[in-house]
Amino acid sequence: MLIALYILTFFLVLDCLFLGLLILMQLPKKDAGMSGAAFGGGAVDALIGSGSGNVLTKITKYTAGAFFVLIITLSLLHSNYKKRNVTAVSEQIEAQKAASPQAVPATSIELPNLSTSTSATPVAPTSQPVATPEAPAKPQQ
Repeated sequence: MLIALYILTFFLVLDCLFLGLLILMQLPKKDAGMSGAAFGGGAVDALIGSGSGNVLTKITKYTAGAFFVLIITLSLLHSNYKKRNVTAVSEQIEAQKAASPQAVPATSIELPNLSTSTSATPVAPTSQPVATPEAPAKPQQ
């Protein structure tokens, strides 16, 4: 199922790119003002043809329809995939709990025994304050 999600996502990206390209290729309307002249309105008619707006419009409609179908399909597949994985993991956890009911909780941690240290001279903290040297006395005159 994961491979299907990747393949459909790839087709969705291709569909988005193709849809954007189709929208950019659409001919402007005659009352578009300066935008038609800015993109060379006469040159587009000569290159693509004057009746190409109908073909591009139909292809754009089909591409937009494919876009919405892919989006809905991917959302349904993705939600089912996530639910299935969460259910499988929770079932495994419940099976492990049922198999060993007296298992040690995951939060308990065993600390090593520090009293049996193998070092030659154990270092113990001192509770006495450290003595500070006194200042030398002033000589009398």
